[in-house]
Amino acid sequence: MSEPHQARKRFGQNFLSDKNIIYKIIEAIRPDPADRMVEIGPGLGAMTEPLMSRLDHLHVVEIDRDLIARLKEAHSPDKLTIHEGDALKFDFGSLVADGAPLRVVGNLPYNISTPILFHLADYADKVKDMTFMLQKEVVMRMVGDPGTEEYGRLSVMLQYRFNMRRVFDVPPGAFRPAPKVMSSIVRMVPRPASECTAKDYALLGKVVTAAFGQRRKTLRNTLRDYLDEADFAALGIDPGLRGERLSVDDFVRIANHMAAKGPQPA
Repeated sequence: MSEPHQARKRFGQNFLSDKNIIYKIIEAIRPDPADRMVEIGPGLGAMTEPLMSRLDHLHVVEIDRDLIARLKEAHSPDKLTIHEGDALKFDFGSLVADGAPLRVVGNLPYNISTPILFHLADYADKVKDMTFMLQKEVVMRMVGDPGTEEYGRLSVMLQYRFNMRRVFDVPPGAFRPAPKVMSSIVRMVPRPASECTAKDYALLGKVVTAAFGQRRKTLRNTLRDYLDEADFAALGIDPGLRGERLSVDDFVRIANHMAAKGPQPA
């Protein structure tokens, strides 16, 4: 444990080191001893140890074998369960077999943050909340409002499943090595199932991807394989708008209209 760990670019490692920021994050999470909590990418344990001091037990998912060895040496399995491997492939549902909702936290690697967020969205029905540190630019896209530059596919697909808010920003100097970007803490709470009314979630994803595939083009062009003028009229949506002008509910209405029409283009 005495040898310093060299941050690895391939794992997107930037280790949090500012104790004041760590304290603020833990206070934002507000762990309860009985919480079923999993930390993604514990790294050198900056958040792991203060979390463990407040929890009866903590799960972590880590891919770096050197860091795994450090964690095993420093902590008892009675207090810490280490899941070795890639968080993108990890079955987070396996941690809630008894029905207790999961709380997910972590300093997510910037290089794979979007795929991890989409992977975690699949477990929304098993999660109580999620608190992450991410590149500020990504967080602004997550919480972006319609009509803004930040609003896009990530905004719509995550806002469909979660209520989200940016908690506070974290400067580069809080990390070792210091990244070249500002970071932010974001809190994500799954929306009630009654509010997630898309009849076909995969179809919703196709619609949103198409609408934002060419941002400068209008819906008449981006959704021409799915909707004609009569469909736009029935939906009460102006085909001359761009995708960024539509709300999450608008996209759900489009997808449900298409689902009602029957089989869609591949």
